[in-house]
Amino acid sequence: MKITCVIRYQIDPFQRDMFKKYAENWGRIIPRCGGELVGYFLPYEGTNDVAWGLIAFCSLAAYEAYKARLRTDSEARANFAMAQEKRIILREERNFVEVVDGTFGVASSLPAKG
Repeated sequence: MKITCVIRYQIDPFQRDMFKKYAENWGRIIPRCGGELVGYFLPYEGTNDVAWGLIAFCSLAAYEAYKARLRTDSEARANFAMAQEKRIILREERNFVEVVDGTFGVASSLPAKG
């Protein structure tokens, strides 16, 4: 069974570009430390101060091992430090979810318009 850690960030909307850089850095770090990066998402329309990160794991034990690797990864520590120093993240919350079979990655049945 696969679980996904959904991280909801309240970000400083005036530092959107810095959060983007922070997220891009995780694109290298997360897979190296054992997480399966689903993606980071920035606000596009609507609320301008909420972003998300989704990381999948095969179990909570795999997540705990991943967290231990993050603590010893120099690039991960530098990325955390940069976010704190620049104060780009105002609040962060984590939830763990599992997919409902038959509902993830279901493509539209409408013909593509191009």
